[in-house]
Amino acid sequence: MSSIAKKVQEQQYEDQQQQQAHQTVVIRKAKISIGELFLLCALAIMVTFMGVKIVSNQAAIYETNKEIQLVETSIEEQGKVNDDLKVQVAELSTYERIWKKAAALGFKLNENNVKGVQ
Repeated sequence: MSSIAKKVQEQQYEDQQQQQAHQTVVIRKAKISIGELFLLCALAIMVTFMGVKIVSNQAAIYETNKEIQLVETSIEEQGKVNDDLKVQVAELSTYERIWKKAAALGFKLNENNVKGVQ
């Protein structure tokens, strides 16, 4: 009976091997819970919002710098005009020119009416 017992034992061993071979292996996927999904969505929204905010701030800074440069250019141009006008005022306010203009208009120098101011 030992050979029959041995055959039965071998048969049982082969059956176990076949059952293990036919069994399908189930791999469980890691599920993301609702809380984790909510946190991931909140993170994605926050990253997107911050990216848009940074880009819009950079655009505003660029526009402001552009306006500042335009104002500085106009200030420089107006300064040049002012300097030219100062030179013109200095040329037109010479004593000789004023005297010639007064004589052309008929004014005469009356030394009795001239008073020295101290």
